[in-house]
Formats: sequence, structure tokens, C-alpha cells
Amino acid sequence: MSKHTLFVCQSCHHSSEERSNDQTADGACLLEQLNTLRAEQLQPEDFEIQPVGCLWTCDRPCAVAFSAPHKPTYLLTTLPMDETAPALLEFSKRYLDSNTGDIPWKQFPEALQSVSIAKIPAVGR
Repeated sequence: MSKHTLFVCQSCHHSSEERSNDQTADGACLLEQLNTLRAEQLQPEDFEIQPVGCLWTCDRPCAVAFSAPHKPTYLLTTLPMDETAPALLEFSKRYLDSNTGDIPWKQFPEALQSVSIAKIPAVGR
């Protein structure tokens, strides 16, 4: 099976005030929530959750990206902190289970339907 990866920007902050106060970044908190929830749910480890330093969407935090060979990459930004981790794990399962990686917008978890989304075509199609 191809390697599926959920990249999580661990430096995202929702406000510039948080950046200046040396508080834990919202992205780092989201990463922790994802790892904890995944362990609690005993989800299969068919996809990797990988922290990244920055996804360069600083004006639209928090940000994550789903990627796999021969599938489109999804970049999600402006993620709210509430209910995001369960929705991201639900989306990752749909992405993993899809042969093409194409997820119709109506199949996005409700918590993700209001975020900014970019679908980047797969390379080598």
C-alpha cells in the first residue's frame, strides 16, 4: 500500500499575540490532539502523522495537508481548534480508502466544510 501522510504545521498560531507570548503553538496542540485521539481509537497506522515546521499559511492558521503517491494533495487551512482532530482522522480514513484520493466536498466531515481547502492534482497522472 502507498504511504499516506497527514502533515501538520506545528508552528501555526491563531493570533499574533500568542506568537509573542511564547505559548504552545496551536499547531503543536493540534498535533498532540491527533496523536492522542488516534492512539485512543486504536486506528490503523496505514497513514503517518508527520509534524512539519511550517506550511507557509501563516495568515490562515491552523494548516494541515494530506498527501499520498498518485493521489491529489489536500491543503486545509483556517482549521478551528474545536472538533478538528476527530474530523481530520475521519477525513484521513476516507482519503486512505479512496483509490483515487478524490473526496467529494459533500463527504467532508461537517467540521471541515467551512475551512479553506486547496486540492492539488497528483503528479504523474
